[in-house]
Amino acid sequence: MLTANSRASKGPYPDELKSILNIRAADESGAWLADWDQISRSATPLWDLPDAAAALGVARISLKDEGFRSPLGSFKALGAPIALVRLILRHWHTHSLNPAGLLRGQYAGMFSNLTVISATDGNHGKSLAAAARDIGCRCVIVLHANVSVEREQAIALYGAKIIRIAGSYDESVEHAAALAAQNGWHVVSDTSYEGYEAIPRDVMQGYGVIAAETIRQLGSSTLSQPITHVFLQGGVGGLAAGVASYLWEHAEARRPRFVVVEPQQADCLYQSAIAGYATKATGSVDSVMAGLACGETSPLAWKILERCVDHFMTISDDDAVAAMRSLAAGSDRDAPLVVGESGAAGFAGLSVLMQNPSLAQQVGLGPDSHVLAINTEGATAPAVYRDLVGESAEAVLARQSEWQKSLEH
Repeated sequence: MLTANSRASKGPYPDELKSILNIRAADESGAWLADWDQISRSATPLWDLPDAAAALGVARISLKDEGFRSPLGSFKALGAPIALVRLILRHWHTHSLNPAGLLRGQYAGMFSNLTVISATDGNHGKSLAAAARDIGCRCVIVLHANVSVEREQAIALYGAKIIRIAGSYDESVEHAAALAAQNGWHVVSDTSYEGYEAIPRDVMQGYGVIAAETIRQLGSSTLSQPITHVFLQGGVGGLAAGVASYLWEHAEARRPRFVVVEPQQADCLYQSAIAGYATKATGSVDSVMAGLACGETSPLAWKILERCVDHFMTISDDDAVAAMRSLAAGSDRDAPLVVGESGAAGFAGLSVLMQNPSLAQQVGLGPDSHVLAINTEGATAPAVYRDLVGESAEAVLARQSEWQKSLEH
């Protein structure tokens, strides 16, 4: 399903939105993270997919691969650590703390009594647990019924205490907030709610690093072949807001068209676009795209998205799996790529639209389009990835290595 957003602005990035997310704070976040041992020292790959572009009928597809961002496996490594660092800087503002030093454990003795808590679908919780371990504080993670045991074990490896509930993601968010209030803990969530915006803002600000790197990697090619469309994953809206705000502020009125993609059964952003305010999903919120299985839009993210996202769309789980398999297969000119379930959503959305000429026309897609999509995660649940794709992530990466070697000869 596809809906246009009549509230999207084609003008410069508004000053009132700069007070929420801005390039300066995003670049500052990137500098603080640069020396953390859970972050890659180099930019994540920006793959060019000429064969996929030709097959779909667009001029160019650029795919930013966040599977290489961190040993943690996803873009979430950019969000939770920055939010935790900024929380500490606010609460210990009388101390001269070095932000990068915090992540190196330089002040670990100061924070042994600090406990942070969050609900998660997997990747955010793992990133928060890793940052808490390295900073020296305690971490509690609340998991809902649909989070796999494999993802739970991956979080526990970083020393977090795990609490399971029988309900949904949104119920796990409420449970985490209640536990924090009872125990004097600090919630470090990637979704906002009434009275809780500072930390979700900080999380989203970290995601701007993805946009900053992409701009540098495209360099002068954006003059001759500028990005015309950006496909972004949905969820509660944090990634989309963090990336879109940076690209909008950078390009001003020349910004690309933004398309947000989410599961049919977790369509909170799609429903928000129709309603005109941040609202809830209408489906079961149980999707193979685990990182996008969110039932309620982040009101803070919505302040950004309602002003710049041109179209919202939903896809099926089958669409996501087909995209995972297509990207894993590769071709003569396209590298085989390990793209996780949620990571495939943007490319899947593009594929769905290009298979329907009338929908593609509505979004302005055609033979001159240069599309940016983001793979937000690698195989963060390896067994799930293997079952869905039909081969292991290691096997795909081995073929990727062979593909790269073939280019050298």
